[in-house]
Amino acid sequence: MNEDFRDFDQHESGTDYKALFFKILRYWYLIVLTVFLALIIAYLINKYTTPIYEVKTSILIKDKEYGQMNQQSIMGYGFYGMQNIQNEIGIMTSYAMTYRTITKVGFEVSYFRNENFITRELYTDSPFTVVLDTSCLQPFNVRFNLTILSKSQYRLEINEENVSYYSYSKRKCVENRNGSSKLKFDEVVPFGRELATPNFKFQIVLNPNFNPSSDINKSFSFVLRDYDGLTSEFRGFRVDPVNKDATILLVKLQGTNVKKLVDFLNALGEEYVTRGLERKNLVSQRTISFIDNELSRIADTLYISEKELEAFRSKNQIMDMEDETKKVFGKLNTFQDEKARLMVQQKYLINLKEYLDNNRKLNELIVPSSMGVEDPLLNTLTTDLIKLYSDRQDMAQYTRDDNPAMKSLDIKISAARSALSESIKSAINTNSIALKESNTRIEGISQQADQLPETQRILIGIERRYKLTDAIYTYLLQKRSEAQITQAANLADNEVIDKAMVLGSTSPVYPRKSYNYLISIVIGLILPLLFILGREYLNDMVVEREDVEKLTRFPILGHIIHSDKQSKVVVMDYPKSSIAESFRSIRTNLQYLLHGKEKQVILLTSDMVGTGKTFCSVNLASIFAMYGKKTLLMGFDLRKPRIYQDFGLSNAMGITTYLIGKNSMEEIIQKSGVENLDIIMSGPVPPNPSELIASEKTNEMFSQLITRYDYIILDTPPVGLVTDAFLLMKYTDANIILVRQNYTHKKVFGSIIKDLERREMPKLSILINDVKLSKNSYGYGYGYGYGYGYGYGYGYGYGYGYGYYAEDRLVEKKSIWKRIFGRS
Repeated sequence: MNEDFRDFDQHESGTDYKALFFKILRYWYLIVLTVFLALIIAYLINKYTTPIYEVKTSILIKDKEYGQMNQQSIMGYGFYGMQNIQNEIGIMTSYAMTYRTITKVGFEVSYFRNENFITRELYTDSPFTVVLDTSCLQPFNVRFNLTILSKSQYRLEINEENVSYYSYSKRKCVENRNGSSKLKFDEVVPFGRELATPNFKFQIVLNPNFNPSSDINKSFSFVLRDYDGLTSEFRGFRVDPVNKDATILLVKLQGTNVKKLVDFLNALGEEYVTRGLERKNLVSQRTISFIDNELSRIADTLYISEKELEAFRSKNQIMDMEDETKKVFGKLNTFQDEKARLMVQQKYLINLKEYLDNNRKLNELIVPSSMGVEDPLLNTLTTDLIKLYSDRQDMAQYTRDDNPAMKSLDIKISAARSALSESIKSAINTNSIALKESNTRIEGISQQADQLPETQRILIGIERRYKLTDAIYTYLLQKRSEAQITQAANLADNEVIDKAMVLGSTSPVYPRKSYNYLISIVIGLILPLLFILGREYLNDMVVEREDVEKLTRFPILGHIIHSDKQSKVVVMDYPKSSIAESFRSIRTNLQYLLHGKEKQVILLTSDMVGTGKTFCSVNLASIFAMYGKKTLLMGFDLRKPRIYQDFGLSNAMGITTYLIGKNSMEEIIQKSGVENLDIIMSGPVPPNPSELIASEKTNEMFSQLITRYDYIILDTPPVGLVTDAFLLMKYTDANIILVRQNYTHKKVFGSIIKDLERREMPKLSILINDVKLSKNSYGYGYGYGYGYGYGYGYGYGYGYGYGYYAEDRLVEKKSIWKRIFGRS
């Protein structure tokens, strides 16, 4: 019997994916609305988000000495090569390098245009220029609001508290002793007039960018920036090798103004290359500086010696030396030149030792070869020490002192310093010996000069002093020229390959407009699907027909649609309504289920209270009575009787009074007022309902009633709460369990129905109550419905069956909000 009915209902059961498709289809308006809203949000983001641009420049890092073949470069690029690259990246990204660049690019004033709630930086497109007096303190990081009133005037406004001041000459924040921490100013000022107040001093002038038609009466603003703040802002650039084997670095910077980014990156590249060249010229510059100091000291001595010689010759009228004197003087000049060279070198070596002993900056040492000291070991040790100290300074840009590599470098520096100190001592001793020998030779010549006439001897003495000073001066001039030539011939080790440029096709990296629209469409599709699936997953109520089919193997008898009528007996008061027709469909399905059996006892129960069990019992009994069959409605819910209220009858006598023998059968049967429909009320609530139902008196009662009536409808209490319904099932031909849409809990219903299946309760079927119909509701789409009598009338939704029944009306049209968040 159950299998027959399942075959009848088979057309209703679809596959899960098909049911899911129809569930999703029912929410088409939610999907369309979400996609629409997501596109609007994407549009607003694209329109009102300040664009972020990215510019690039590339710089070549030459290998220097690391490019030569050595132990470290045998294995590919080598450890030292990679270390050199990391050192250069550390130098380029250092605070000092960014600060150096910022002081050269002229970013002290930032200009903005205020329009449509968006503040856009103008940079070089500003129609006016702020000329700062850098000798005065200026308020920084506060916004001056400016409105151009005409070609000759503007309004300047500011109202700020806790203002800080910056000195561009000292390059630091200072206290403004003459000004105030509160800054308030609002005046109309002519262009070009200097604004001098205790708090700021500058003038504003129009520039060629000024366009009267687009700039007058427009709102602008500007902010004075400090170098430290600008350094922190622009230090966020990235530096990476173009690939692992290359020594070309790619520098990337993001910001809101392309021109400003380009100018900064180009200035950074220039300053970085200039720094390298300055480091390379440092030895020559130190050498020239040392020589210049010596020259300035010797110049006076040379001048005095020259004047002394000139005066002696003039006084003694000596125009030239005699032949013997010339020979002596020639030898003396040769030895004097040698002595001059040794004296300069000796002084340099002593200076170098003092410099080394005083722990000064070792990268500022003067290489001995630049002063004519041709000691290979001394030159090598000095060069190595300078390089090691430079490497340490570079490494300090990106690592700490406790780093093992840094400690290793410190050990090398200490060892090189000790070795150089010993070598300098040895060179000083060697040079001292050479000086002694030179002095001995000069003394020998002096003894020969003593045999000359007195005038010639005095002349030789004066000439000797003059020639010695002149030799030293000439030697120093020669070395300075060599150092200058070396400096002029130096080239930078690094170079800019590609400068940053403003391209016409430059597009922002954020927001990515097309990407945002694509994401908005995807989100607009995913969110409704997640909502639908989540709602189905988290909803523990029975909503769809499939929810019941998944929980039980018992057939579904049919559906009772939602009633918005006030009447409890809708089939009598609205006999031509669609809900009356749904009860007719249940009556037809029951006849099919029971194979047309003439006498039928039908029990209605549920898993919980509130499912509409009494409502369905009353109307099902009424629909059988309207069919012309003698029908009896029995209120077997002895604990909570309600039927008497729906019909306005008395509950003083009923089943309980009959079972205890207080009343006869004829006394408890009441007329309902509906033709062919009688009612037996529950009667007074007894203390032992289950025991009464299980008594022999119940058998006697059903034996009599079956002979009198064609259909007996039993309204029983919920089977999930009490056992009354179980006790009555032995008298019934059909047992109907009610499930109410959006009310019955799946877990509770599933637990009870599984228990019934385990007990193998016979003749069970499911009736779904309070189904709210809409165009595509309740899992059957546009099919013919659940049975011939029920589905043909309204299975097609609006249009096909609308108007077929009297007083029928279209299901209430819900708002979008109710459709989305309301129950189905």
